[in-house]
Amino acid sequence: MKAQLLTLSTPDGPFTIIACEGAVLASGWTAIPGELTGQIHTDLLPDGYEDVAGLGAISAAVDAFYAGDPNPAMDVAVQQKSGPFRSHAWEMLRTVAPGRPVTYTEYAQLSGNPKAVRAAASACAFNAAALFVPCHRVIRTDGSLGGFRWGLAIKERLLDREHQQALTLAGR
Repeated sequence: MKAQLLTLSTPDGPFTIIACEGAVLASGWTAIPGELTGQIHTDLLPDGYEDVAGLGAISAAVDAFYAGDPNPAMDVAVQQKSGPFRSHAWEMLRTVAPGRPVTYTEYAQLSGNPKAVRAAASACAFNAAALFVPCHRVIRTDGSLGGFRWGLAIKERLLDREHQQALTLAGR
């Protein structure tokens, strides 16, 4: 099967999405699709790619995020494959509220194993669907950013944007 490929312009730079049958396989802040394909599980790799002008609800969710509403991105279908802990951990990332990041320790607890902090961090590192599975919402216990595949500057801007959106929604 062929996947659809779309690169959008965002305030954080080019954002490329690889999708298949309405589900995101990989996404991130790059204009180079090859920087995304290595994150796709071999069982999910498409036979080829076709450039498209839009991806319906998927590209609309990215536009909504940058317009101040991060919630539609959580409704976008995502297809990733891994073992039971990592797959569940990715699902749990989608429950972390925008503007309310969790620590890696809290993320491990949320994922069902409080002692699996390194496994939780690994789930973030191997997350192929950035933004749609918001691994940027996980920070270190001391409040520092930790890592982010797309760079700490982008992680910081995403968190700042979501914090401001949360304040606006709270009427502050």
